[in-house]
Amino acid sequence: MNYIESLEYLDSLGKFGIQLGMERIEGLLRELGNPEQQIKTVHVTGTNGKGSVSSMITNIILAAGLKVGKFTSPHLVKYNERIELNGKDISDEDFATAITAVKVAADSIVKKGVCEQPTQFEILTAAAFLYFYLQKVDYAVIEVGLGGLWDSTNIITPVVSVITNVSLDHTDRCGGTVARIAMQKAGIIKEKVPVVTAAEGEEALGPIVTMAMFKEAPVYLYGKAFYGTEVTSSMDGQKFTLHAGDYYHSDYEIKLPGEHQIKNTSVAIVAAKLVSKQDPRINEIALHMGVANTLWPGRLERIAQKPDLILDGAHNPDGAKALRNSLDKYYPNKPVHFVFGMMGDKDMTSVIKTLITPNDVVFTVRADGGTRAAEAEVLAGLVGSNAMAESDLQAAYQKAMAQAGEDGVVCVCGSLYLVGEFKAMLQREKEQCH
Repeated sequence: MNYIESLEYLDSLGKFGIQLGMERIEGLLRELGNPEQQIKTVHVTGTNGKGSVSSMITNIILAAGLKVGKFTSPHLVKYNERIELNGKDISDEDFATAITAVKVAADSIVKKGVCEQPTQFEILTAAAFLYFYLQKVDYAVIEVGLGGLWDSTNIITPVVSVITNVSLDHTDRCGGTVARIAMQKAGIIKEKVPVVTAAEGEEALGPIVTMAMFKEAPVYLYGKAFYGTEVTSSMDGQKFTLHAGDYYHSDYEIKLPGEHQIKNTSVAIVAAKLVSKQDPRINEIALHMGVANTLWPGRLERIAQKPDLILDGAHNPDGAKALRNSLDKYYPNKPVHFVFGMMGDKDMTSVIKTLITPNDVVFTVRADGGTRAAEAEVLAGLVGSNAMAESDLQAAYQKAMAQAGEDGVVCVCGSLYLVGEFKAMLQREKEQCH
């Protein structure tokens, strides 16, 4: 298949399988010769922060001069973003080759009656493992798609497991309580493999610590084994001190704003330090350079000034809280002009309550053209009198910019899908200008 055909093939597969279970991904990888067993991995899950943590760990390994792959989801603009090598997206050609090889394996196991048709995510997961193996990476950082226990990435035995945090999100698939979600995420813990987590509260920590004890896996807990303290902070970035154990105190500089990023960065550094225990090439310089070099698109990302234009993919109450805290910290007493769109299966009411104040101005839009997106009118109704429903993203953006004025702040948020649509729109505008 060429690139276009491989995309059509992926789109033809349902996003989720009819039932949970590992037999499809196991059969698929066995058919491909188990590439995932030939590479060293770091496994990352968590409700929020797993993207930036995965990026930082990847950049630390890269700064050590090693070859590193990264597998993430979802993508903002194109599928290639999900599979990265040394910080660059997989080429169209390599993507098509990997998907073609996996399709052959998938067709073969279905024909043999090993299992039913693997899902889109399982095909992508297998393609990533195959590509990383063929590229002979030193490490691959693998981000969980959903939950942990039944996720198709949970086929690896990593060097380190990371659970960034636990809060309510995909409750339809991972359980409706924090404890049940924590049990899903604790499913990535493997025998004697160290776990790093910034999960908080008994409900979240209980299942993680219990599973770790059962698997004899050492646990490194944020706030106990290590923590970060802010030195300086602005929209341009932050400086903080990482305290780990009795003897390690070091100042780190990062380009990512937001209090939550101090926690995320600390988790990433400690995870990388655990990898460095068996690989001295990952040294102190790599730790500092790796996190300093990390940018994280679509999360508190300021892409223009006068007015400040911020993109954020927060789509659950905890993500909304982190965004609101950052807006209050960096833009105190300023009304925010929101361009806001969400998926209808998310906790819209809680996100709106957490994120939007009566002083803000809100233009609601459909997050994207898909069936899951909430209607602009529904969102406007939930927000209240300071919201206007817009049928067009471009119009909503122009109104928000005009009303905010030079000293104001515009925030496009509510869904990573909306951020993706918005970036694609800006890209099209840019191309038309040239």
